[in-house]
Amino acid sequence: MASHREQDLQHLDGAGGTLFCPLALLPEGWRSDVLLRWDGAGNFLSVSADSEGGGAPRAAGPVIAGMPNLHSHAFQRAMAGLTETMGSPTDSFWSWRTLMYRFAQRLQPQHLEAIARQLYIEMLKSGYTSVCEFHYLHHAPQGQSYADPAELALRVLQAAQEAGIGMTLLPVLYQQGGFGGQPPSAQQARFIASVPWLLDLRERLQRALPENGMRRYGMAPHSLRAVSAQSLEALVNGLRAQPGGQDAPLHIHVAEQVREVEDCLAWCGQRPVQLLLSQQELDARWCLVHATHMDDAEYQGVVASQAVVGLCPTTEANLGDGIIDAPRLLDAGAQWGIGSDSNIAINPRSELRLLEYGQRLHHRRRNVLASGQAPAVADRLYVQAVAGGARASGRQVAGLAVGQRADFVVLDGEHVNLAGRSASQLLSALVFGEHEGNPVHDVHVAGRKVVSAGHHALEEHARQAYRQAVADLLKD
Repeated sequence: MASHREQDLQHLDGAGGTLFCPLALLPEGWRSDVLLRWDGAGNFLSVSADSEGGGAPRAAGPVIAGMPNLHSHAFQRAMAGLTETMGSPTDSFWSWRTLMYRFAQRLQPQHLEAIARQLYIEMLKSGYTSVCEFHYLHHAPQGQSYADPAELALRVLQAAQEAGIGMTLLPVLYQQGGFGGQPPSAQQARFIASVPWLLDLRERLQRALPENGMRRYGMAPHSLRAVSAQSLEALVNGLRAQPGGQDAPLHIHVAEQVREVEDCLAWCGQRPVQLLLSQQELDARWCLVHATHMDDAEYQGVVASQAVVGLCPTTEANLGDGIIDAPRLLDAGAQWGIGSDSNIAINPRSELRLLEYGQRLHHRRRNVLASGQAPAVADRLYVQAVAGGARASGRQVAGLAVGQRADFVVLDGEHVNLAGRSASQLLSALVFGEHEGNPVHDVHVAGRKVVSAGHHALEEHARQAYRQAVADLLKD
């Protein structure tokens, strides 16, 4: 583990830094002549608007907060395009899941690491600066344990560390094949774990790679169909008893598909979110991923709990999940963020655009997610998604503010579609425009520049390893 710790020192030791930003998006809105200062640990010491700059390096364009990605299944990146041919006139999430299980059976540790490293570099280059990895590949293909039970989790962590992205790792509890304790299928054997095994995994990871400003460990009961009420309670209590577990993130898939709601009602007479609210005292540690299909009482319960709703518009569209009532969610003051989920697309701007466009198609009007206080849709969505994603990650990544991590994105001030835009127009152009080339110029994570002029230092190495991994996985 020496290499891990040596790389950690690159993040945690240093003299800090400064950057002068002629224009920057702070949590309260756009400000001019902003001087950013961060310490050697990568935390903002000061964020000063109307500054003279003091000789600090000048940003190459407008500066915005890095976007936290609150939901990712890294290995699925290599599946992009493999499930887009009709197998049945009734293709759905459930038929996609069968294909995903087959693909997952072929993955070896070196494949997972190569895919994750390439993915995390792509995330950084698109403007994601941290990721919550919903990690349920635990074992070898037939369910047998690796010599080191943490093998696959460590591969993901290694990939994140090499890429330089912040990580919240969420080991997943997966125990049954459906509501009411249905037995898991043979294809789910790689995912199955007990509560003690999962808690022990978190302890192993803490010993091997302790939590720090770049890394956090939470837990993820996969879904109510995959985890019993008793196991869910044991997991939550066990996590709370571990060091750092009192406020560790808890993520769960819930109410993603109509069939899931129907199956839950048939089994227990309650809807999934209703059932979860009855089983657990939800709070700000929780992230409900998707929560697409809720009734009035469920919306009210989630908002009151302060749990984060994890929206993944591209994946939800790709899988035919449905469209959440986003106006109700936002107008009620709910916390929410975005995730790339199945990783068929890696672009936070596209997620925000599709979130709004889905509402336009449903309601047949424009600027649905604007408000009287925030009439610019893109500005409202971006700031709220950063705040909600930070809460879901359990890390201090909530934007350009004192005490937060120095995670930020420098846009290309000379980009043909951004140059000359006023502050009030800039995010609208960024989010709702398709751009020739990448509008992201530089990306800093914990004050360390990991993308410079659109390039990552490891991108060629990562691409070669990724190509080889995909070639191995697609062999007949």
